[in-house]
Amino acid sequence: MFKRLFLLLILLFASDVFSQYIKGKVVDENKQPLPSATVYYEGTTMSTLTDEQGNFILVYEPKIKRPIVISYMGYVTAYAETYKVGDPLMIIMQQASNSLKEVVIKKSRFSRKEKMIIFKERFLGISPFGLRTVIENEADIELEYDEEKMMLKAYSDKPLIIINRSLGYKINYEMIEFEIQFNKVSLNPHAITNSFYSGYTRFEEIKSTASVKRNRKEAYNGSPMHFFRCLTNNSWGKDSFQLFLKGIMTNPINHFTVLKEGENFKVLIKKQDFPELKDTKFTAVLGLLYNNIEQSSVYFYSDTIDIDSYGNLLSTREVAFSGEIQFRKFGDTLPINYGLE
Repeated sequence: MFKRLFLLLILLFASDVFSQYIKGKVVDENKQPLPSATVYYEGTTMSTLTDEQGNFILVYEPKIKRPIVISYMGYVTAYAETYKVGDPLMIIMQQASNSLKEVVIKKSRFSRKEKMIIFKERFLGISPFGLRTVIENEADIELEYDEEKMMLKAYSDKPLIIINRSLGYKINYEMIEFEIQFNKVSLNPHAITNSFYSGYTRFEEIKSTASVKRNRKEAYNGSPMHFFRCLTNNSWGKDSFQLFLKGIMTNPINHFTVLKEGENFKVLIKKQDFPELKDTKFTAVLGLLYNNIEQSSVYFYSDTIDIDSYGNLLSTREVAFSGEIQFRKFGDTLPINYGLE
């Protein structure tokens, strides 16, 4: 018994020795510590809180090339994109001005209810998981329709608290941008030309039953995350994604060159010289077939995209989808390290 206990202590000690940490301190503009500030890797479940002196310690994960985000009620969210072991971070938080509440919203021909419906369709999605996902503080969302630009925008001073019981997560989402572009003054989904949202995401696991794990696998299969991992790992096939050009199956190596750059990937997209793309912003348009059932299209706005080591797109504005895959919105979103822990 003593030998087993001794061996266990050695293993625990060795584990602690080889672990590395990012350390730092969070203070206000007067250099006063901010206790209980939330510090996390964007898009993951990995987080910690500052202590009474504003200090924090976060386990270093070299594969996660994500910003470290610092959130504190009443203060502007801060983030650190560059950090390394041995260099303590000093985070100075600025008080929020509640600027969104001071914005005068022009009278719109569309009601808040109408704008909220299309917002949730394009943000949470209309998949089974998206339809069951709930935003607890929906009232904190400001919706503005710009008739000149034919665009719907959304803002929030506070992090959105999103409950996805199907996938077993509570998500804190710091919305940075949200916009839906229409081709006329309308909220009709058929008038949408593109939509985009970005922000900082922190996942908290609230349930991990067998059914929840099955749901997560279902949400992942055929998703954009699955596609980008397929692209970087060159794992195409009838049980995964197949690539098509103008309705004919094509070899991915004729369209993509995948370069490893440190922990991340740079993907070069071969430009298509088709007459129908001449007056568009597209570099290439390709068809996708997942599992021989789900048909989609992927649109590239650039000849280069960046993907992290977990297979998550970093060039978020450079790729768009249509077809089945486009219905995988925030309600189907998983932590960036899903399946790779």
